[in-house]
Amino acid sequence: MRRKRTNEELRPQVVTLEYIKGEKTSVLFELGLTKVLCVATLQQNVPKFLEGKSMGWITAEYGMLPRCSPIRILRERVKLSGRNQEIQRFIGRSLRAGCDLSLLNGYTVIIDVDVIQADGGTRIASIDGGMIALYILLRDMVVNGRLEKMPVVSLIGAVSIGKMEAEILLDPDYEEDSKLDVDMNVVMNEDLKLVEIDAITEGSPFSMHDLKAMLSLARKGIKEIIRLEKEYLSLAIA
Repeated sequence: MRRKRTNEELRPQVVTLEYIKGEKTSVLFELGLTKVLCVATLQQNVPKFLEGKSMGWITAEYGMLPRCSPIRILRERVKLSGRNQEIQRFIGRSLRAGCDLSLLNGYTVIIDVDVIQADGGTRIASIDGGMIALYILLRDMVVNGRLEKMPVVSLIGAVSIGKMEAEILLDPDYEEDSKLDVDMNVVMNEDLKLVEIDAITEGSPFSMHDLKAMLSLARKGIKEIIRLEKEYLSLAIA
């Protein structure tokens, strides 16, 4: 298999604002053939562990449509799979890292993520699209007087990185991902400081040199993602 783009190139990104007619916080984020729908919803309560603590909360729910991939995925009607639980926690942690939750006192924001089409990088696209949806909702709350100050202190961006033999790839698609020796997801804020690193290897340990190279490439990709987020947010709040 030969890559149609350079190893340091992201797949094309397309953002559709207000994908659901009349719902400003609905964002379709496309990363190559991967398509995820992110919608932010406000609730005027907080989880029990935050009651009386003058804090707000941001969480996520993640699911994949049955035919988002070539092989049908069973609907999760009662209990989430361990994979989906882990992904939605990953999304929630990442987005909370960009916010001052004390400014969201008494409110919970839920980011609903539905994968419409999967071709690798769904959790990454969920964070990037979810950040746009979250910002739009919180900005509207400030404009409407429900919040005194914007809780977002930094935009959050994420990319995936793969190592295949001696090559390091930015944003691998599914075909590439299935052949990787190392699979890594990296989340950073707009100052390009690390929020989370999630790396998995299947019997092929990697060196510190490889780790530094992967993080350097992730930094380059996230810088581009943050620029994209700012571009679309300027349109959304114009």
